[in-house]
Amino acid sequence: MALTGIEIFKLLPKTNCGQCGVPTCLAFAMALAAGKTELARCPHVSEEARAKLSEAAAPPILTVTIGTGEHALKLGGETVLFRHEKRFENPPGIAILISDTMPEAEIDARLRKAAEMSYERVGLTLRANLVALKGETGSPEKLAALAAKAKQAAGNLNIILMSERPEVLGAALRACAEKKPLLYAATKDNIDAMISLAKEASLPLAVKGDDLEGLASLTEKVASAGLKQIVIDPGARKTARSFQEQVIIRSSAITKKFRPLGYPTIVFPCEMTDDPMKEAMLAAMFLVKYAGIIVLSDYRGESLFPLLVARLNIYTDPQRPLATKQGIYEINNPGADSPLLVTSNFSLTYFIVSGEIENSRVPGYLFVKDTEGLSVMTAWAAGKFSADTIAPAILKSGITEKIRHRRLIIPGYVAAEKGALEEQMPGWEIVVGPRDAADLPAFLKTWKS
Repeated sequence: MALTGIEIFKLLPKTNCGQCGVPTCLAFAMALAAGKTELARCPHVSEEARAKLSEAAAPPILTVTIGTGEHALKLGGETVLFRHEKRFENPPGIAILISDTMPEAEIDARLRKAAEMSYERVGLTLRANLVALKGETGSPEKLAALAAKAKQAAGNLNIILMSERPEVLGAALRACAEKKPLLYAATKDNIDAMISLAKEASLPLAVKGDDLEGLASLTEKVASAGLKQIVIDPGARKTARSFQEQVIIRSSAITKKFRPLGYPTIVFPCEMTDDPMKEAMLAAMFLVKYAGIIVLSDYRGESLFPLLVARLNIYTDPQRPLATKQGIYEINNPGADSPLLVTSNFSLTYFIVSGEIENSRVPGYLFVKDTEGLSVMTAWAAGKFSADTIAPAILKSGITEKIRHRRLIIPGYVAAEKGALEEQMPGWEIVVGPRDAADLPAFLKTWKS
């Protein structure tokens, strides 16, 4: 069980130095117990105390890493039940299921989709990030061949190796060990062999139980063997029960500090239905409550894209607006005589404005000003989208090397800045554009350089 605030306080240096960001060691201890700070913030804690406090300093849902390098997938690390309390930390992995019973053409097609399907949104590349390789034949050679092919074809995607037979996983592991895959799954029947396999290769291990009580006893055994990189599967494949178990697991770990269930989970909508749309709906449910990995039967653009957007929205910090990078964005292949517009970097604003410019078919430059993620009106009211911030940003942007004219179109909502902009941008004509982005296509069609 996690330590209480008072128990943590007894192990702290009690200097009240304030270097941790709070005024007293007692306040720091209470914040640490609540998962609102990190032990590393205390510069004076002894190594002996640090070892004793490691459990209290860890998040209620431990962090698990699959893969290596910059494309490694982090799961868990969660500290709250509800996003508005703080934020959700690590987005769940979305996997495509590939079986060694599939024809080679189908395997190749799925690996190609896994590597190539991606979408651009709010300046980010959205994509799924896992392939789940299932050894249904029971043949070590077949799963090993599939793992070797996936290692080459799946690009930066991480790998889950699926079999309840340790010798099958061992053969597949030798084909892709450097990818640091997740091993699925340790059960009550094979747990000792799975622990040995995972420890030998220093890999994360998925543990599958028949129910929550059995799952907890299995994770305790795995953790006592020195493995901390654990993913859990309570085993349910019925929608209602699986949903209930996800909620119970998260609440047990966070509110009751029950460490045996404090790990990211893996769910299988692909095993709950044969209907692709129902599978997508189940996946969306588990995005919210509270899966660490979601395994799909296939990637379909009409369902994968909405899931990726939902994941982005849910795992965006609600206290920090989603923002687009400041800079010049070229739309419809603009040239030296194309119009120049300016807007804020609130991502929704950027996508609406850029979309309307694109729809107009008029080539143009859109300068996105950093307003800390605020919309045009909010940023203007806060002094972050005014003449004294817009003018220097545009003049330093390099746009004058791209256009011959000196005309800037500003949003109608900040028409009051026209005079100040003309003062700060000598030789420029400031044009007040429409208030609503929907009116931009008609407005731009009147443009004359």
